Amino acid sequence: MDKHTGMTLIVKMITQVMIGFLLVFGAYIVLYGHITPGGGFPGGVMIALAYILLTLAYGRKVVESKISGVAASIVDDLGALLFWLVGIIGLYIGGRYFYNFLGKGEPFNIFSAGTIIISNIGITLKVGMSLYAIFLALAILQRVVTEEEPKEEGE
Repeated sequence: MDKHTGMTLIVKMITQVMIGFLLVFGAYIVLYGHITPGGGFPGGVMIALAYILLTLAYGRKVVESKISGVAASIVDDLGALLFWLVGIIGLYIGGRYFYNFLGKGEPFNIFSAGTIIISNIGITLKVGMSLYAIFLALAILQRVVTEEEPKEEGE
């Protein structure tokens, strides 16, 4: 990583510490969203915040080398497709849209909610990458709008 791009060394060090916590906590919120408050949307926001924090600390080019805007769009689309497939498979198997085709387990167990956990993962991918893509688009738009035109000689 380039030492001269992004923010100060202190911000970069704190970001390195926080990224792991944000990603693990986001995954926890997604996986236990049917047992505790949480789910796909708040988990996706936490994961998007990790990428946004990385972008703010290190600069856009460093983060885009890890996950580009195109890759974020593909993951976003895969999340929507996964959520849609859960609904369609339920319609095909049970005759109702989003029918729980996996059955129920023991209460307060991670696999107790049937298809909800799969839906949460789909929503997480959709929300997380959408927010990250929106952040990138706004960052690019801000740069385009605020860039000054080059001055001609003699002005």
